Amino acid sequence: MDKKTKIYIGLFILAILGYLYLENAKKKPVNWFPSYVATHKIPYGTYVLYNELPKMFPSTKIKTITIPPFLYLEDSTQVGTYFFVNDLLNFGDAEFLRLLKFVERGNDVFISTHGVQIDTLNFETKKLVSKNFEEKVFFKFKNKAFKGKEYAFDRAFPNHVFKKIDTLRTTVLGITGYLNADDERTEEGVNFVKYSYGKGNLYLHTFPEAFTNYHILNSPNQQHTANLLSYIRTDIPILWDAYYKTGKSKITSPMHYLLNSKYLKWAYYVALFGILIFILFEGKRKQRSIPVIVPLKNQTLAFTHTIANMYFEKEEHKNIAEHKITYLLEFIRTKLHISTINIDKGFYKNVAQRSGNSYEDVIKLFKLCDDIHMKNKISIYELVKLNKMIEKFKNTVQNGK
Repeated sequence: MDKKTKIYIGLFILAILGYLYLENAKKKPVNWFPSYVATHKIPYGTYVLYNELPKMFPSTKIKTITIPPFLYLEDSTQVGTYFFVNDLLNFGDAEFLRLLKFVERGNDVFISTHGVQIDTLNFETKKLVSKNFEEKVFFKFKNKAFKGKEYAFDRAFPNHVFKKIDTLRTTVLGITGYLNADDERTEEGVNFVKYSYGKGNLYLHTFPEAFTNYHILNSPNQQHTANLLSYIRTDIPILWDAYYKTGKSKITSPMHYLLNSKYLKWAYYVALFGILIFILFEGKRKQRSIPVIVPLKNQTLAFTHTIANMYFEKEEHKNIAEHKITYLLEFIRTKLHISTINIDKGFYKNVAQRSGNSYEDVIKLFKLCDDIHMKNKISIYELVKLNKMIEKFKNTVQNGK
């Protein structure tokens, strides 16, 4: 290696070291991602609330639920206040029906999220739009015990209010709106209600930011959060939902862990730079070999076989089942010419008539598919059962029986 090359390498290494120093010295920007995860200390995490709950409810048991409500509430003996807070919440029809039955037995459900749309209970929301040049938002409780104090929030957010509610069973608990430059109200609407159902209550709230670290740590907003939580009963456990969260609550891969550690990330980048330098200078010292061009082969079947074995050996039965369900729907669209957008009673009837399968068998097949969708993992026996039912369905179609 000549002197000129050594100088270039030295300058390159100095440039990398200088870049790493500047990156390390640079102030890390604030992460405003709306995670709502109890372990996150970022502004829109719920670390403060989760750790303060035992102090606010010293005689109340607090349980963290990491599975879907549909599965947790299979046990009809469960009691408590199911507490949901997230940017967006999308319950399936079957899951929400199970939540209603949970409330009907004498329990409570507290839901704080943007845009609550519940047709079965006659609830509908809309975004509250301000015509003011500067948006100054306020929140106020209807309960006279809170002395009419108003609270504010200094960041932009989608402010939703209820435009349609069931007035017979619903109690308005709080409102929100906007103020102009003269502190006069220009727009307002209901953002917090209680819906009585059976022996329990369903609380619906459209400002989940009230439970985040940023809101609670900005005085006097902690009192706003405390007032909201005052509606939670103390005689039954609080069931903290950790499943429906926008942010990740756990490390999902080694690379995710590597890139989220400041020092490991830069060690990884330095290693990549070192490998790149080695390739550049080592490649010049060797003669490039003449490539042998081999005719392309059709490896589709072998590739499919390899991927299938990989899933099976890793016991990823859930992934295999999901693929089989996808191919089943494609089979129905192409062979039976039936749309699979809406899977309902009409869909089951059309499939049964065109496939030659009985209406009951079609319902059993798609009921099993729905059960698999709702689970995080399935057993080999469930996978085998699904495969047998799908093969039976297809054989009936192809044999015309």
